[in-house]
Amino acid sequence: MKLYTQETWSLIRLRLEPKALDSLARPAARQGFSPADYAQHVLALRARIGKGFTVRVEPPFVVVRDLPAAAMAHQSEDTVRWAATKLKQDFFTSDPASVLDVWLFKNAASYEANTLALFGERPTTPYGFYSPAHKALIMNISTGGGTLVHEIVHPFVEANFPACPAWFNEGLGSLYEQAGEESGHIHGYTNWRLPGLQKAIVAGKVPSFRVLTKTTAEEFYNEDPGSNYGQARYLCYYLQEQGLLVRFYKDFHARVAEDPTGFAALKRVLATEDMDGFKKRWETWVLALSFSQR
Repeated sequence: MKLYTQETWSLIRLRLEPKALDSLARPAARQGFSPADYAQHVLALRARIGKGFTVRVEPPFVVVRDLPAAAMAHQSEDTVRWAATKLKQDFFTSDPASVLDVWLFKNAASYEANTLALFGERPTTPYGFYSPAHKALIMNISTGGGTLVHEIVHPFVEANFPACPAWFNEGLGSLYEQAGEESGHIHGYTNWRLPGLQKAIVAGKVPSFRVLTKTTAEEFYNEDPGSNYGQARYLCYYLQEQGLLVRFYKDFHARVAEDPTGFAALKRVLATEDMDGFKKRWETWVLALSFSQR
């Protein structure tokens, strides 16, 4: 093997354009999480949960279920993967900032016991919930996949629209509690919230849209007259049926600094200043709807 001496070293100069030099100094940031990131996450999960659970990666989520792998495929592929793909198609450009776990417990007893054992708290809903603190969606999957799709909406809203008020966050989430696919896009259908909203309309207890959109999170969740979720959902459903929902989301998102409630965006996409008149027309439209389990 020939060794080069100091006398025979060669000096080669290469001219680098500024862009090339910049790319060497600062490599492009990776988007999302790598397979290694998910592998490490799954290893940590398995050490925590022990036996009896099946784990499956469905980016940007990791699905954990206390049932065999064969029983997990439906929720993982047909619900989690499908919902994430379709929501990103119409609304969201960014995944959640952290890998999130989707815990699917097989029945109410498992849901209640494991929520307490794993997270140190008791669930406040029989269906499921999203916990930003635990970076987890925690579900009683025996109640169906509707709540799961609803809760999948929330971390995407958190990542893409952090200034989103509760009324639209929950309206969009609850729209997809009963959902399918129309022309290749996610589509909400009428659901179990409809009869309660119709009763509230007949009783004259549904507030104006100005009042609904002005609600703080505290007011929306804890001072609900009984119609907040239904009103928000069926406003989103109306916008969807008129082909205006994606447009409303984009308009609201773009101007949220000047319109934090979304009321001005709502008037723009509806092309009306008479929101009291719109509410009357919307109520008549809602009363004509019907709900049948799909």
